[in-house]
Amino acid sequence: MAITTFKAVSRKLPQGLSVENKVRNFTVIMDEPASLGGTDTGITPVEAMLTALGSCQCIVAAAFAKAKKINLEEVWVELEGDLDPNGFLKGEEGVRNGFQEVRLKLHLKSDASKEQLENFAAFINSRCPVEDNLLNATPVVSELVVERA
Repeated sequence: MAITTFKAVSRKLPQGLSVENKVRNFTVIMDEPASLGGTDTGITPVEAMLTALGSCQCIVAAAFAKAKKINLEEVWVELEGDLDPNGFLKGEEGVRNGFQEVRLKLHLKSDASKEQLENFAAFINSRCPVEDNLLNATPVVSELVVERA
């Protein structure tokens, strides 16, 4: 199978810190809460990262349950991430800009044995592209494009 390139465009909106993100035919607004200088019109980028991880885990579980002989009635993920805003807001020395830790609770409702579900959970973790991106350094190639007014 050939490599698939995913694309997104993010554009700062006039109000507060709101950003309009376009992916295929979808638009997602992201912002920051008022306590962090935003207008609270959408989820934050780090909240979006948590939802991306949870969604990816659910999708992998649903996509592979039948092949793994797991009767999966329900799957959901609870996520938490700890972030110190002093890192990105103030550039405080020694404070990381991103999450210090992400905690994930994978819920699988099934009649399968605990051992089968433990093996399936390990499989889900091993196949989730978002988890892979979080656990392994992915190069980010950045280019400046100057637009003149």
